[in-house]
Amino acid sequence: MDISPITLIFYILIGIGASSILSLIPALHIYNVLGLIIIAILSFGQFIPPAALPYIFMAMLVTYAILNTLTAVFLSAPDESMIFVVMPGQKALMLGRGYEIAMITGFGSLCGIALLALMTPLTVNVLPALRKLLSPHLHWLLGLVTVYILMSEWPKAVERKPPGWARFFESWRSLGAGLLTFLLSGFLGMIVLNKNILPLNAAFQGLMPVFVGLFAVPWVLMNIVSKTYIPEQKIAKSIDMTPGVALRSTIAGGLGGLIAALFPIITGGMGGLLAGQATAQRDDRIFVMSQGVSKVVYYVGAFLFFFVPMGRMGKGGLVAMISPLFSVRTFQQYWLALATMLFAAGIAFLLLHFFSKWFAKIVHRINYRLISAVTLLILIAVVFSLTRWLGLLIMTVATAIGLIPVLFGSRRLNCLGVLLLPLMLNMAGVGPKVASWLGII
Repeated sequence: MDISPITLIFYILIGIGASSILSLIPALHIYNVLGLIIIAILSFGQFIPPAALPYIFMAMLVTYAILNTLTAVFLSAPDESMIFVVMPGQKALMLGRGYEIAMITGFGSLCGIALLALMTPLTVNVLPALRKLLSPHLHWLLGLVTVYILMSEWPKAVERKPPGWARFFESWRSLGAGLLTFLLSGFLGMIVLNKNILPLNAAFQGLMPVFVGLFAVPWVLMNIVSKTYIPEQKIAKSIDMTPGVALRSTIAGGLGGLIAALFPIITGGMGGLLAGQATAQRDDRIFVMSQGVSKVVYYVGAFLFFFVPMGRMGKGGLVAMISPLFSVRTFQQYWLALATMLFAAGIAFLLLHFFSKWFAKIVHRINYRLISAVTLLILIAVVFSLTRWLGLLIMTVATAIGLIPVLFGSRRLNCLGVLLLPLMLNMAGVGPKVASWLGII
């Protein structure tokens, strides 16, 4: 290692500080910012020591994974890994319990970090062997996940209609919207994955405008047009949590996050949904805390496993971005990444406690429309800076698709058809044929 420990800690603290500020911007994903840093390094040279770069990114990722709870709970601007927290989080916020729900989610995130540290003995032999064992079966496992997501879309509010055609059409309102969302997002995914229509220097950010449009912009737009009134929040002196609830939450969330961190295509939200169903969790506390565990294990675990020498287990956008600039050769690099993770998590949790209190004191005075409008401008600026006009066009199309579940009451998880459909077809060996038949290639 060609950088002193003091210098490394200094850069890690800068990463934590920068990410803590960025995490307060609604709907801004940390991968977008890290992508800008990568582009700046490729354009202007190494203004960050190469040996420090992966650990700075680890610190920023951990900080974001813990602090993005704030905007998801208080400002309703989640990313894909947090969309399941929004419903119970919003319910708690409207009851004046936003601080409590944020801390429960944050405590789950801290448990997720502890789980990743305790799993260290398994990262060398067990997890790579498990991944190797299951990888040949991913095509049909992914198909089962897709079937479950589509079948779990259930008719809503049909009891309001009298028996007959009115009830039939009402029941298919959300079902049809879910299926349409899945198919349209899947078609968009086939276009994006088969045609590189973005500038070459932004090719590795090909899915960024799609995900911004599917998950971030629709919620921001709904905030702009809604007339939501947030009541004054109570700052609880303790949270309603028992060791049994914490253990069950960690098991459920850890299972979901680990599935997402190890296997391609499966995301944190998807893994959390499957794990919650498999472990039959119904308690709101377990649900919210397990999602906090799941998103951290998903985000941080996928990057932490990148540091296992010869393991080749890392996955996700950050691994793809940093791989050309950094390679793992020794276990010392893994231990440094693990230490960075624990150090950043401790500071981030303390910051979450401070920021949650601050949000709880001011959220009832916040102009939701103004903040959402500023957030929308920031998202447009980030997408344009990375992908130019074609990226904005893709984002606009994705936004139209992402608004369907928001307006018709279906699951936003159906938007993940953008990945599931094209990759399922490719794994089945018919992807190119279908793309050619549709005129995509």
